[in-house]
Amino acid sequence: MKAIFKRELQSYFTSMIGCVFIAVVLAFTGIYFLAYNLNGGYPYFAYALGGALIVFLVAIPILTMRSFSEDRKNKTDQLLLTSPVSVTKVVLGKYFAMAVMFLIPNVIFLLFPWIIKMQGTAYIGSDYLSILVFFLLGCVYISIGMFISALTESQIIACISTFGILLILYLWSGIVSFLPSNAIGNAVGLIIILTGIVVFIFHMTNNFLISVIVEAVGAIATFVVYFVKPSLLENLLSKWLGKLALTDIFSGVADNSIFDISGLVLYLSIIVLFVFLTIQAIQKRRWS
Repeated sequence: MKAIFKRELQSYFTSMIGCVFIAVVLAFTGIYFLAYNLNGGYPYFAYALGGALIVFLVAIPILTMRSFSEDRKNKTDQLLLTSPVSVTKVVLGKYFAMAVMFLIPNVIFLLFPWIIKMQGTAYIGSDYLSILVFFLLGCVYISIGMFISALTESQIIACISTFGILLILYLWSGIVSFLPSNAIGNAVGLIIILTGIVVFIFHMTNNFLISVIVEAVGAIATFVVYFVKPSLLENLLSKWLGKLALTDIFSGVADNSIFDISGLVLYLSIIVLFVFLTIQAIQKRRWS
């Protein structure tokens, strides 16, 4: 894993992707820092980070699009898949290399609160907490982009798909507000989500029987609940899907300087989930 980590980290600088990524993150955040903190006089660097969240839509696809798709297109993935190194170590090596790339601008961000302090009042501890959560949120998005890259050999498709998913996550709170509140609407929504999960399971396992069983059990359970106690379904989608508003966790830290431990658990859980899914996607191709 160490050798793969070093190779990937070095490749980001030899191909200029790493330099472009760091420059984009610093430029976006620097603009908000100049507008909010230096010109606007806001004492919290967290305000600049909150405005710069949109940088993930551009920077993360640039960073992750080549992680696996390039190897797959150039057929160099066969060397990795047949090497004595396990798939888990390959995936972790690539993931940690991308995480370190994102860590570099975040380390530079540690200087920004002190620049604010030179101009007057600053809240170093609160800003450092915001930088930590900003970094963790970026690591979540990196894991998602890495998984998408493992599904295709086209860097363009990986980039566009990652951008689309991150855009949805960026607008998630607004999207959830449009979900129906009545029982029948939530029942239909649950079945649609279940169908999407079943399609994904079939894609990963190629097991039609398991997919049909999961779909049938889920649909029957939903209809039973609807006819027995429909009140349980009311506002269910907005309540549960609202918990996946990842940017709201950062906003809570930026606005109140309090990081709920459940937010940390959610971030780490999503990272583990998508790293696991990436491993399974590579394993499927390894044995196919």
